[in-house]
Amino acid sequence: METMEAKTGYEAELQSWVGKERATVSLINSVGTLMYDKGVELVFFRNHLVDLGVNEVLSLFDYADNVVGKHIDAHTTAEVAKVMKIIDLAPSKIDIGKLTMQYLEQKASNPSIQDFLITTLSGFIGKDKHSFEPRDVVLYGFGRIGRLAARELIKQAGKGQQLRLRAIVTRNTSDEQITKRAALLRNDSVHGTFNGTVQEDLANKRLIVNGQIIEMIEAKNPEDIDYTAYDMKDVLVIDNTGVFKDKEALSRHLDSKGATKVLLTAPGGGIPNIVYGINHKELDLEGTNIYSAASCTTNAISPVLQVIEEKLEVVKGHIETIHAYTNDQNLLDNMHKKPRRGRSAAINMVITSTGAGKAVTKVIPSLKDKLTANAVRVPTPNGSLAIMNLTVGRETSIEEVNEMIKSAALNGDLINQINYNINKELVSNDIIGNTCCAVYDSNATLVSPDSKSIVLYVWYDNEFGYTKQVIRLAKYVAEVRRLIYY
Repeated sequence: METMEAKTGYEAELQSWVGKERATVSLINSVGTLMYDKGVELVFFRNHLVDLGVNEVLSLFDYADNVVGKHIDAHTTAEVAKVMKIIDLAPSKIDIGKLTMQYLEQKASNPSIQDFLITTLSGFIGKDKHSFEPRDVVLYGFGRIGRLAARELIKQAGKGQQLRLRAIVTRNTSDEQITKRAALLRNDSVHGTFNGTVQEDLANKRLIVNGQIIEMIEAKNPEDIDYTAYDMKDVLVIDNTGVFKDKEALSRHLDSKGATKVLLTAPGGGIPNIVYGINHKELDLEGTNIYSAASCTTNAISPVLQVIEEKLEVVKGHIETIHAYTNDQNLLDNMHKKPRRGRSAAINMVITSTGAGKAVTKVIPSLKDKLTANAVRVPTPNGSLAIMNLTVGRETSIEEVNEMIKSAALNGDLINQINYNINKELVSNDIIGNTCCAVYDSNATLVSPDSKSIVLYVWYDNEFGYTKQVIRLAKYVAEVRRLIYY
């Protein structure tokens, strides 16, 4: 009898899981259809759904239960997405998790999912609600950030054609160089193999990536390029070379034919330093044509510091960054212009300077003169950690601090920037590929007995998480943002 009951329980649980898998397959189908046919991207409580497998999507329902605190089922979510396909939605980004939750809460007063969606998404229905021309983008330089940006731009090409990668500029476009750069785009030791096809068209000096033609342009100087000769106009140049760092140098891009805006993937002098989600709305898009996306560390610490400053007020603090090594360091001991960076990155922890403490004040001015910062480069290729030791203006607790960050991660302007993480076994490799620039480790938070000294741990993928911020800012300055329902 016990054996039969055990078998019945096993079979019932298995069949329930299979039913969830079937519903998730339907949901994934709707995600693809909406993205490619309508330019509508679905996310699930901020988490991306595009290119996820069945089990990866199902794990997000556990995230909804454990982090968001909302129980919704795969079957209803799939039905909501299915109905969305027959509605004439404008290009947009919509949180299917939030939408399904609202439907379940209002189900008694809504006779059908379709009626609910038509009412709730009334401002998103009709192609005339929101339209824009896709913007041509050129990557000036093709290093770590450049290649990740290329991957993202290519991947997102089906999402309403916001940004189109039209060209990559390097100092050499010989057949050998193009072939090597194509190989580096296909293969990445940290982020894995590119999910697509990369073809070299050496005769025409092009790469054809997932059906998109990308010109490989050789140039020693930005002003020497004529983008109009390649049928490009109103070009946004994303400079990731690390060579041009201030307004005067970056202005040379605007001397090229066809370029109208420049975005630097590093801190810049004499130009707005922007952390998307915090101070991007302060930009004068009409009067400004050169921007900086600040640094990876500034993007990681600013969202959490913004929350603490608003809720508790930062009196003073120190930020220590445990940072993955970078190309700027030596593989083996050798000469280097900066102290300690000449020592082998692969076998040493290296104390070095960081401008993040001062840079963050350009993003959050009220923090001026309140923070110090330093960095320790460690022998990992990617994945970094910011430890923020802060004195705040009033007494608090671990529970209150965590709730503040959790609320910001789930509601408001920082939901794409902060990932509230509850994994008790979280380590640096776990955050590689995270789309947020700040992964808040809720289990590591400390509050001293005086209740005014707090220590916060914020992980960040210093390559991919930062690149996502660059792309978000690029869409904003290019004025090709879609409608958003979060």
